[in-house]
Amino acid sequence: MLKRLSSQRKLRREIESLRPRLYRLAWSWCQNADLADDLVQEALLKGLKKSGQLRDQAQLKSWLCRILSNVYYDHFRAQKPDDSTEMDEMPTGQPNPEQIAHRRDMVGRMQYGLLQLSDDHRQIVTLVDLMGLSYSEVSETLNIPAGTVMSRLNRARRQLRKQLMEKDITSENVLYMEQHR
Repeated sequence: MLKRLSSQRKLRREIESLRPRLYRLAWSWCQNADLADDLVQEALLKGLKKSGQLRDQAQLKSWLCRILSNVYYDHFRAQKPDDSTEMDEMPTGQPNPEQIAHRRDMVGRMQYGLLQLSDDHRQIVTLVDLMGLSYSEVSETLNIPAGTVMSRLNRARRQLRKQLMEKDITSENVLYMEQHR
């Protein structure tokens, strides 16, 4: 009994330790800090409630990503997407002004590039590149074949690369475009 309680506490700590990564993932999907926080909170609650269903603790990260993905889709199925989503910059450390300007430019380009991707492509890119999941984990998470993951990832990365290479896209352009959609 004591061993079971100890393992449940350990699992809860591991689930909670993934919160920042899940937040970054949710934020990259919806580009809204408040919504991302709500999605992560709901996913973590579901994960904690259903922790007994997790068969292999080594799969915890991909299991929680799948829950987050389902919560994300459930949210948008339940309501019409809000066109006034605000683009928040992800929290940063204490860089110098030049680093801040460079980071804003890159964040703006990435935001713009991610917004140009379909939901399917945006999810795959963020699961692989932001969360570090393997193709097979993404395949399980999104319930699609691994070959589909690879082809969508390839197309999404090409599109992102193209967006990042465009010289006239800056964070100010992105914010202006978002405000005047």
